[in-house]
Amino acid sequence: MYQQMIFVNLATGDLDAAKKFFAELGYAINPQFSDESTASIPLSDAIVVMLHTPEKYAQFTKKKIVDSTSSSEVLLALSAESRDQVDDLVNKAVAAGGTVSGETQDYGFMYGRAFDDPDGHTWEVVWMDPASIEE
Repeated sequence: MYQQMIFVNLATGDLDAAKKFFAELGYAINPQFSDESTASIPLSDAIVVMLHTPEKYAQFTKKKIVDSTSSSEVLLALSAESRDQVDDLVNKAVAAGGTVSGETQDYGFMYGRAFDDPDGHTWEVVWMDPASIEE
């Protein structure tokens, strides 16, 4: 069966800093699809973040590019295998220059935290208890 992929395209004010940030989270740059204006960062086999300079990003849209430090254009949510993995990724993000966004959400069966990357894009990291999903 065909596995559909998602390519999350985001504008970044500092491509080198954004690449460094994601590398510090443990993600690798795919050089085959990266150049001086774009960085391709696979998060999984089906999810790839494409970071673009504003000039490159503008080639894909006629809309105004929002200032993601003061406006929200999208909320990105990543699943985690455990509560510890949620905390680990958020803590790495903060250590790499991100900031905690919002409050920790703990519902017992679901646990989530969020961070803003240095460009202001909000990334939520969420764990759900597999036993609660089966019920």
